Amino acid sequence: MLNFISYLFLAQVAPSIPPAPQEVFIPQQARPLTGLLDEVPVFNSNNPEVVQSEGILLSTFPPQGKRVPSAHLNFPFQGRFDLFSHHIARAIETPNDLRTLYLGVIIYNPNDQTATINILQAASYISQPDAPFIKLPPMQSNNSGNIYAGPGDRVMNDVLQGKRQLGWPAQLIIPPKQSRMLMNHPIPVRTLIPPLNGRSTLLRLNSDRPVYMANLAMFAKPNPDGSERAPTLEEWKNLLENGNLAGPREPAPSPPNNLKGAAEIYGRVAGVAIGSRWQTQVTNSNSSYLAIPESGQAFSYGLSTLLAGKMGTGQNQTAKLVARYPGTAYEAHGNYGIEYNVSLPLINNTGKPQTVNVLFQTPIKEDELSKPGLRFFSPPQPSVFFRGTVRIRYNDDNGLPRTQYWHLVQQRGQMGEPLAQLKISPGQLRLVEVDFLYPPDATPPQMLTIQTLDQR
Repeated sequence: MLNFISYLFLAQVAPSIPPAPQEVFIPQQARPLTGLLDEVPVFNSNNPEVVQSEGILLSTFPPQGKRVPSAHLNFPFQGRFDLFSHHIARAIETPNDLRTLYLGVIIYNPNDQTATINILQAASYISQPDAPFIKLPPMQSNNSGNIYAGPGDRVMNDVLQGKRQLGWPAQLIIPPKQSRMLMNHPIPVRTLIPPLNGRSTLLRLNSDRPVYMANLAMFAKPNPDGSERAPTLEEWKNLLENGNLAGPREPAPSPPNNLKGAAEIYGRVAGVAIGSRWQTQVTNSNSSYLAIPESGQAFSYGLSTLLAGKMGTGQNQTAKLVARYPGTAYEAHGNYGIEYNVSLPLINNTGKPQTVNVLFQTPIKEDELSKPGLRFFSPPQPSVFFRGTVRIRYNDDNGLPRTQYWHLVQQRGQMGEPLAQLKISPGQLRLVEVDFLYPPDATPPQMLTIQTLDQR
């Protein structure tokens, strides 16, 4: 699976020739993460990633009365649901056509009563100028929330830190049998070199009645003076009723029962996934606590594990799709936009004081482990596999509560630095909570590792 907008990043960061990486094997146990995804449906729009022709990106409208019925998946949303969208405008192939691409999210109320949609959280950014891909250190404190590289990174950081982007209303009121625009946002390329830009969006929503939703792509309309304007509601409705799927569509995925080796194609997602949050308290069997490893030992829990990348845990955490287009991904591989809340009630049962590290790591992707342990590169390979903010909460060694946001940039095979280091007395319980939203422009899986330092 390739990084989201990796070419955008490479276009803005001068390449360098790193030393040849050496593989490093670390013996440790890989465990499945307890818990499950919740049942919140997610409108997941990521195919095509690069949009070059107008049309329907994802529609859950009923197909009846539409010119292209196959472009509509007929899935109503009611109660809690999310919208995740990630798309790119690129005019490199058509340098004389620098029109602004607009993304329009339209919602229709089919009911005889007014529908009210509460916009609980909302963030949408473009790479230029909102969140350019810049080179950042592997680990930085991000308590201020102003460190990010790329729009997906910034969106997930905002939502994790409870921020609300300016410009979004608290509610969208839709009269009976009418439509309203939830989003009508541009992806400009005219002034950029190269003419390339991307937009990431995550919305957490709640509707008191069943509604249908579509994400559409349309180029800006010209004004008489040659300037551009955003498409109108009527123009969006016409595209929805009469348009076909936007293109070019991404390559078809490999069959889900044949994902193996380096040639697997996961495909881009265009459909409705089930699961917005993975919340769990990790303990030993028949216990309320999680015993720390013995001195010099470690164990890890998979994060965003997937088909052909279960890291020896036997666990595929990928959100399943209940509606999708033929030729698009079978599952929401990568769990982009999904929030992980992992609680670790650590207890020291070793009889001696121990120093414990909690790490976020990006080992070499595997499915079945040839031997118990994880493989890394030293130094890591240059490809960035994770770029996002992780929050860790715990009481420090003085008993004072700590909340720390770390912005991480991890390359393929990177061992990572500790999110926290705890000195735990014999019999002492230390609760640690780790939270993050899996960002676009990341490549799964990662591992959450508990490591007890060797006291010898």
